[in-house]
Amino acid sequence: MTERPSTPRPRTDAAEAGGEERTRRPARPSGYRISGVQGHVITELGRAIVSGRFAPGELLPREPDLMAEFSASRPSLREALKVLAAKGLIEMRQKVGTRVRPRDLWNTFDSDVLAWHFGEGDGTAALRDTMMRDLIELRLMIEPAAAQLATGRATIEDLRRIRAALHAMEAATGDLTSYAHADVAFHMAVFAASHNVLLGSFAHLVADFLHLSFSIQQQALKADKSIEDDIGQHRIVFEAITGGEGEAAARAMRDVILDGKDSLLAALK
Repeated sequence: MTERPSTPRPRTDAAEAGGEERTRRPARPSGYRISGVQGHVITELGRAIVSGRFAPGELLPREPDLMAEFSASRPSLREALKVLAAKGLIEMRQKVGTRVRPRDLWNTFDSDVLAWHFGEGDGTAALRDTMMRDLIELRLMIEPAAAQLATGRATIEDLRRIRAALHAMEAATGDLTSYAHADVAFHMAVFAASHNVLLGSFAHLVADFLHLSFSIQQQALKADKSIEDDIGQHRIVFEAITGGEGEAAARAMRDVILDGKDSLLAALK
């Protein structure tokens, strides 16, 4: 195992076993706090767009109509629209109006946009299932490569973080909520151990997505043996990284994702 010289990275407590609650979940990518009347408008209008009530390319109702629907003042409505524009959902043009942008231009990894895909109501189940399948495909393309890079680049501190996350998974077999947090921490630690800046940024971008995915798929892990099998597969990834076995680490990570896919599909039925 060789170390790649790099600028020291700040320690991320979210990847540690038993980290404080405030570090367990990643920061909101949007950077906005949703509350009050403005938050109500952001949430309800965002859900309406994601669910298809307002389709891509369609103009939103005029300001007076939206103000009446959401019982909001003009300043609150306009600030809410700015937030939705920052999330990529809409574009505002003078003398034209506010139009819903094409779906592929939305900031899908934004915490709120992601949550709206998992909301209640007709059509959201199909959106959720599609996004989960897309996430699996994306992970299969990226995570095995990250694990393989980690075998040649992981430092002692990186290995300690991965091991701590694995131990946290072992300690949380009776609490699937804590187990999901530890599972995310494990994968984040592997990404960090690749010492690839873009992979590290990607990991933080999809952290909320991973947490939702793991929380759903672990609903299918009802028997202790299933959880033990899952832990065992993660342990194989860790041991391959520790041993500097790149191809084995990539295979093991692929197995983790594919087995997680089976649990996820079972939970989505």
